[in-house]
Amino acid sequence: MTNYLMDTNHLSPLVTSNHPLRQHFFLGQQANHTFALAVPALTETLLGISILPQSKQNLAEWQRLMPGLTVYDVDRADAERAARLQLQLRRRGWQLATVDALIAAVALRYDLTLLTTDKDFAAISALNQENWLSIAYIPPSI
Repeated sequence: MTNYLMDTNHLSPLVTSNHPLRQHFFLGQQANHTFALAVPALTETLLGISILPQSKQNLAEWQRLMPGLTVYDVDRADAERAARLQLQLRRRGWQLATVDALIAAVALRYDLTLLTTDKDFAAISALNQENWLSIAYIPPSI
């Protein structure tokens, strides 16, 4: 069993009924993997699925999916860790957006594997990551 934290780029496709990621997500749930999101990713996802022409359908599907997701709030310790991450990476010449730093801080705090396509997280060696949207991705046997 793996505990996953989903970045926005892995959350927003879930509202599309024929998207291949949905199948991996539902199979993962059946295999007792857990899926979560951090509040900053929730904000990005809701904005993204709300500005599309099919926003009403997207939001309805999102409401159906929400019970299967854990939502992690960001607290002061996460904010402080995110700032430290940004500072450490900046000193190495690597930029990490604040939202991404907060998501990384939550993943590190709860020892979650981050599902993301975002290469900006690659500089955080302590962060376990998978990209289920990669062409080269082979899902774990579920």
